Amino acid sequence: MRKKERALALIECLKKEYPDAGCTLDYNEAWKLLVSVRLAAQCTDARVNVVVQGLYEKYPSVEALAGADVADIEAIVKPCGLGHSKARDISACMKMLRDDFDGKVPDDFDALLSLPGVGRKSANLIMGDVFGKPAIVTDTHCIRLVNRMGLVDGIKEPKKVEMALWKLIPPEEGSDFCHRLVYHGRDVCTARTTPHCDRCCCAVVCKKVGV
Repeated sequence: MRKKERALALIECLKKEYPDAGCTLDYNEAWKLLVSVRLAAQCTDARVNVVVQGLYEKYPSVEALAGADVADIEAIVKPCGLGHSKARDISACMKMLRDDFDGKVPDDFDALLSLPGVGRKSANLIMGDVFGKPAIVTDTHCIRLVNRMGLVDGIKEPKKVEMALWKLIPPEEGSDFCHRLVYHGRDVCTARTTPHCDRCCCAVVCKKVGV
């Protein structure tokens, strides 16, 4: 099976299994997703969703968070791990939004990359979830699964995986496909245990099981 053909088949299998899959970080404004995705590095989305409640209660806007002392931000986000670097990046990012972007999150990929603490994965998440634009979010689940399933061959570097997937995944499917990979990676095609291939909706088209 060619990779393009396999990709389209995997999209359909995952779409049937997880029709409503979406971002597992809670947010109701674009800047909050920026904050949450920075906090999610080496931390679970579930924990981030709890921690940010206190952060937004104290600092309910870009302007408020931009004006906060970094030490105060760190004290709140510390349970997410790497508190100092995350607090520093969040503070600098909010200041840049306030000063350079009129308090709004830009809908341009390169502009997003210019924000402190924002890499390609975060920028793609914002582009896809907030602005509905084509996006490929190569998180750890995505990288693991697309290697196992046969869409890429032994590629672990996020940007290289992203570039390979752009050639295989229709642009309008990219964001949802990556969200579904997260759900599937957590529940079935797991990292720390043997993958549950016996109950995998993708088994019929997955390279791992010999297709």
